[in-house]
Amino acid sequence: MSSPIRRALISVSDKTGLIEFGKFLAASGVEILSTGGSAKALADAGVPVTEVSAHTGFPEIMDGRVKTLHPKIHGGLLAIRGNAKHEAAMKEHGIAPIDLVAVNLYPFEATVAKGADYETCIENIDIGGPGMIRAAAKNHAFVTVVVDAADYAAVMEEMKANGGATTLEFRKKLAATAYARTAVYDAAISGWFARVLNEPFPKRAAFAGELKQTLRYGENPHQQAAFYVSGEARPGVATARQLQGKELSFNNYNDTDAAFELVAEFQETACAIIKHANPCGCAHGASVKEAYLKALACDPVSAFGGIVALNRPLDGATAEEIAKLFAEVVIAPEISAEARTVLASKKNLRVLETGGLPDPKAPGMTLRSLSGGYLLQTRDDAVTSAELKVVTKRAPSAQEMKDLLFAFAICKHVKSNAIVYVKDGALVGGGAGQMSRVDSARIAAWKSKEASAAAGESQPRTIGSVVASDAFFPFADGLLAAAEAGATAVIQPGGSMRDEEVIKAADEKGLAMVFTGMRHFRH
Repeated sequence: MSSPIRRALISVSDKTGLIEFGKFLAASGVEILSTGGSAKALADAGVPVTEVSAHTGFPEIMDGRVKTLHPKIHGGLLAIRGNAKHEAAMKEHGIAPIDLVAVNLYPFEATVAKGADYETCIENIDIGGPGMIRAAAKNHAFVTVVVDAADYAAVMEEMKANGGATTLEFRKKLAATAYARTAVYDAAISGWFARVLNEPFPKRAAFAGELKQTLRYGENPHQQAAFYVSGEARPGVATARQLQGKELSFNNYNDTDAAFELVAEFQETACAIIKHANPCGCAHGASVKEAYLKALACDPVSAFGGIVALNRPLDGATAEEIAKLFAEVVIAPEISAEARTVLASKKNLRVLETGGLPDPKAPGMTLRSLSGGYLLQTRDDAVTSAELKVVTKRAPSAQEMKDLLFAFAICKHVKSNAIVYVKDGALVGGGAGQMSRVDSARIAAWKSKEASAAAGESQPRTIGSVVASDAFFPFADGLLAAAEAGATAVIQPGGSMRDEEVIKAADEKGLAMVFTGMRHFRH
């Protein structure tokens, strides 16, 4: 068992729980050293406190940049108790042991998130705090280190249970938490510098996250999983407020992110329904309800157990329609009071309100792990405009062009190889993740035919539709499969060695075709 804590150093930016913790330590006979605002807050609350400058005999200088960087602080933290040489050095230089450190760092991440200027961000880089945290964590055999106000209660309970001391196992856990905090802090700083210097791929890259939720399991029950947030302010599943329903699962998070990023692509009122990270429905409409019903009509069978995403506030009328479907998640920028009342009857349905939409053109990064490494790339933030190259004898009509742009935006969010058919502002067939592009074209047409037949329609919805491909047609067969399904216009990146062959096939079938010059692989 360790000796009781006799001296603590407290220096916190976040004053949450500070007074209660300080009063407990003082009542436990602990001498409290502190700095600046922390010392003032404790003293104002009647907690006996000694300023660090009085303890070290050296004043704070350089606007407070130098106050805890002193041998009497770091010697007190790093000295190995029971080591004769260390104890002799402490006696010679008048260094008293420090048994507990409670430090949380200057709010660098919050300062950056607020859009502060360069100089302000620099001033919010903490130096003394990380130094004390790392020193205390290294010497956790003797020193208790606390970096999160949420851990004060656990420290107090530990001290109560152990006569004012803490156990080694407890200190190990706090040390691990401490090093994780300084690692995340440094990662935030290095990431900020990379953005400021416009260096997306520095020589050394650090990735950081804060645990938001430990999940019941991963993609499958035998896998462990957790959800971490990066601190990015982008509206979406990571920043949303959950209004009701069960906890989100690993697959819920993944699919809901895919759904909301897709629906944010559109200026028009739109709805997307996602299953296994692929859209099984997507449409725009004059109202939210119309957009939802058009999206649902694409593939109501696959929509069962899916994710519903809207880019407009969810109203009561639309909520009543959604309530008829078994859905896992509904996500929207806002949820009206009427809609909340309607969906309250679906107790397990997860309802998320984001407060905004992600900007599809905003820069960002995506990360994927490999064995022994990571793949880092900029987010696919390209948005196809109407500046397209018509390569066939016939140009698309105005309605065809509108549907083509809508289809290509959807295609960007479908797993490759991707083919989607769109008609009158609604997805009517999708083929995803196939090894052959012609197979994707055929599957999409087959799915559309099945949905049309189930709805009692006389012909497949792909007749008179447009078709989008996320990458070029390497052969004419994929285009011919689309033409056979009834498509009248095509949008694709172009760039194949056989472009002329594909263009010729389109002309022979009377199709209009445009090239974007831009590919949207998604794996």
